[in-house]
Amino acid sequence: MTIRLYGLKTCDSCRAARRWLDKNGLGYDYLDVRQDGLDAATLNAFFRQADWTSLLNRRSTTWRGLSKSEQQVEDVQGACALILKHPTLLKRPVLTTDKELMVGFKADEYARVLGQS
Repeated sequence: MTIRLYGLKTCDSCRAARRWLDKNGLGYDYLDVRQDGLDAATLNAFFRQADWTSLLNRRSTTWRGLSKSEQQVEDVQGACALILKHPTLLKRPVLTTDKELMVGFKADEYARVLGQS
């Protein structure tokens, strides 16, 4: 199984997810969305597996720094454009496997999906 984790180095939830994966001996590729970027194909794949509203982080510092007009996101295309412009607006972490996509970190959810106890 291929595991990819998308997040930020400075994000506490991303750190917790990485610690959990390491503790459970699960290998994964880590991509820092600020440093490594995020391409449209990857983001569109996320949107096919999860609702765009769950992937757009409206509680972030970046969101609060946007103008009111930039915050007027009403559909997947608007969310995609905004996240591509500001990758830190992606709700984190995003974990993908060959079959699953999980947004945010919950240890019990990771254990269930990844087959760990």
